[in-house]
Amino acid sequence: MLRVGRRLVEGWADLGTRFLPFADAATPDLPLSRLLRLSLFQVSCGMAMVLLMGTLNRVMIVELHVSAALVAIMVSLPILFAPLRALIGFKSDTHRSALGWRRVPFIWRGSMVQFGGFAIMPFALLVLGGAGQSSHYPAWIGQVAAALSFLLVGAGVHTVQTVGLALATDLVPEEDQPKVVGLMYVMLLAGMILSAVTFGLLLTDYSPGQLVRVIQGAAVVTLLLNVIAIWKQEARDPRRHQPPQAQTVGFEDAWRVFRHGPDALRRLLIVGLGTAAFSMEDVLLEPYGGEILRMSVADTTLLTATLSAGGLAGFWLASIVLGRGYDAFRMAGLGALVGLPAFLLVIAAAPLDSPVWFGAGVLLIGVGGGLFAHGTLTATMRAAPRDQTGLALGAWGAVQATAAGAAVGIGGILRDAYAAATEPVLGYIFVYSLELLLLLVTIAAMAPLAGWRRDHATRNQVV
Repeated sequence: MLRVGRRLVEGWADLGTRFLPFADAATPDLPLSRLLRLSLFQVSCGMAMVLLMGTLNRVMIVELHVSAALVAIMVSLPILFAPLRALIGFKSDTHRSALGWRRVPFIWRGSMVQFGGFAIMPFALLVLGGAGQSSHYPAWIGQVAAALSFLLVGAGVHTVQTVGLALATDLVPEEDQPKVVGLMYVMLLAGMILSAVTFGLLLTDYSPGQLVRVIQGAAVVTLLLNVIAIWKQEARDPRRHQPPQAQTVGFEDAWRVFRHGPDALRRLLIVGLGTAAFSMEDVLLEPYGGEILRMSVADTTLLTATLSAGGLAGFWLASIVLGRGYDAFRMAGLGALVGLPAFLLVIAAAPLDSPVWFGAGVLLIGVGGGLFAHGTLTATMRAAPRDQTGLALGAWGAVQATAAGAAVGIGGILRDAYAAATEPVLGYIFVYSLELLLLLVTIAAMAPLAGWRRDHATRNQVV
């Protein structure tokens, strides 16, 4: 078995050196097989996202008969930890360990918290679903236990992802960071796609026992993937277990320095605006296709794959271009520009009754979102001082996750409210139009950082 596993890793690594755009980030000291192994923490995070945001939504509402409002609250709970990603990143920058590690202890703790959340989750959900029909347990026990499980998984995912990305940037020189970012997020999307298919197959014949097996199996797989990912990745530095020679900088002071860096707040504002613009339609695409365009369940299910394929294409293109030294904010701006025709196609699909235009728009939304996310994350890494990488990545992740979660909720509320006052199709179009407006605002805010206004002024002087 070990020989077979070694051959599989070597074969995948050899395939990557020939076809993958981030393969040339590998060096003799950091081979591609090691990078691929490190990226397994993104696979575990993708698995958790699919389970929380997709699979359990359906199970709780359909099989367990939990109200949609309570499900929405449970799913949104992990967002509460998103603003703490900046603090988590800072702590991993300055952590002192008796073993000489900075990042590994945080990834391990996050993995254990995530494991604990998955371990209690199936039983909590079964109590939650049966509380209204059984006199053995009051309703609040199931609600509190389920909320705790979602909070633990969310806290684990935010910790592992923030510190894992910081560790990845520690291992590569600055010029190779865009390729590594591309690898990490390609693996996140791959993990989401693979997990969605796997969970769907395993829960085809639903039973309470199968739910317990699937979720607790996810707990074990999470721990295994994360341990394999971090094994011998971070070098032990004996200086990290020594007491500091001078007064250490606190989080408030470090955040003040980061906040007063060049265009720091503008960068975070751009991340929030652009992420909201590309996320508000997340829960509306499939209902729009089914209700307005009369697409079948099979056809609307393909939309998730189409969106993910677009995201993969966006990251692939951004990895190649940014790896050649292209400006990261210009790349993010191109992503926002791609989003404009994407949402126009989605809006036009309704009056034209064209699922083809709708599918093309969804694909372009994925491409634009991939370009934008890769561009802003690479810009964040390039602007971060070497000793504040974790803080910078944590701040990016905090804004990105909070904006995405808030946008999804606001989009659903606005669609329902506007559709109730007018017609269903107008509710969807209102949200898509709002996303167009947010993209325009994002482009305007990004123009100085991307150099568009400077280039325009230079051309006017030449003329």
